[in-house]
Amino acid sequence: MAFIIIKPKRDSAFQRKHPWVFSGAVAKKKGSPAAGETVDIVNSRGGWMGRGAYSPKSQIAVRIWTFNEEEHIDPAFFRRRLERAILSRHELKKRLHLSACRLVNAESDGLPGLIIDQYERFLVCQFLTVGVHTWKDVIVQQLQELVAPEGIFERSDSPVLDKEGLPRTVGCLAGHEPPETITIREGDYRFLVDVRNGHKTGFYLDQRDNRHLVSPYATDSDVLNCFCYTGGFGVPAMAAGARTLTNIDVSAPALDLARQNMALNNLDSEQVDYLQADVFKQLRSFRDAARAFDVIILDPPKFADSKQQLDHACRGYKDINLLAVKLLRAGGYLFTFSCSGLMEPALFQKIVADAALDAGRDAQIIGRMGQAADHPTSLAFPEGHYLKGLLCRVW
Repeated sequence: MAFIIIKPKRDSAFQRKHPWVFSGAVAKKKGSPAAGETVDIVNSRGGWMGRGAYSPKSQIAVRIWTFNEEEHIDPAFFRRRLERAILSRHELKKRLHLSACRLVNAESDGLPGLIIDQYERFLVCQFLTVGVHTWKDVIVQQLQELVAPEGIFERSDSPVLDKEGLPRTVGCLAGHEPPETITIREGDYRFLVDVRNGHKTGFYLDQRDNRHLVSPYATDSDVLNCFCYTGGFGVPAMAAGARTLTNIDVSAPALDLARQNMALNNLDSEQVDYLQADVFKQLRSFRDAARAFDVIILDPPKFADSKQQLDHACRGYKDINLLAVKLLRAGGYLFTFSCSGLMEPALFQKIVADAALDAGRDAQIIGRMGQAADHPTSLAFPEGHYLKGLLCRVW
């Protein structure tokens, strides 16, 4: 087996069981490992530290599978990791009456680069690193045995694949092709999900808890749902008795599903507006027209994929939060999120604070939000905590 030697004084992260070996920490490699091949990691003194998948084209040269020297990377290894991840969600699915759930959350479930979401009888997978891509056939076979789904569909179409030197791949891996939409259950609500063409794997499962959190604030309120996608936040808002709801998204197909989701939950759309528009431009239009709302939800897409994009992302978050704060009535509520993993919670809070200051409004944080429990964060991998949210009351 080939092995990677770490530079002196660059091994502290692995002692804390962080699963990434950056190329800058590599002193040399012994052997000629192929992309995705299993390699051992040793420190400058020759001490064994971990075993992982080699990625020659990525800045993350190795993603560690295991810190146990006795553990071999073979089909049995993947069986154990998949079994543990799937079983750990069983009680959550039962308790919350879920028919859709994240079953595997990449590094935080010990399987770097692997995302598996369940939508009723279908699994949707993303193989985002050369390591899991190399073991794809084994993983698919294990999933068929462990879950027995009607079909397994691949949505490996993320831009992060370019950094791994992998092709973007979409298609059926096993069983039947999923239908055009799948109806999922999330507690008291149902949603239509397009797993073949929708965002990510089809739905923002990570926002589940936060969708329900909106309900008590929406009663008798004028609610503005920005970047609404298929109306995930809008359904519980209307079910809670919102006076009006305005859904904004740039995608016409997403808004069409938002309309269908309202009907699916037997909610009257008479007081719901669906605006196909750029959110930044629409918020400025509302400002110029002196529109006002009691609750505003800002759930934008990721603004930063790299450190080089972080400054631009900060300006984007500042802009939309400034506009939203200006549109809120006194005592109104702002639900504001960032799903950019590079955006630190303290920095996001500062951006929102600066937006309120520039808007001439006072604001209080009355709640903090994150990703749902089926999207766990390993304590050894804080980067897994990507979704950050603030619930603010604005005066």
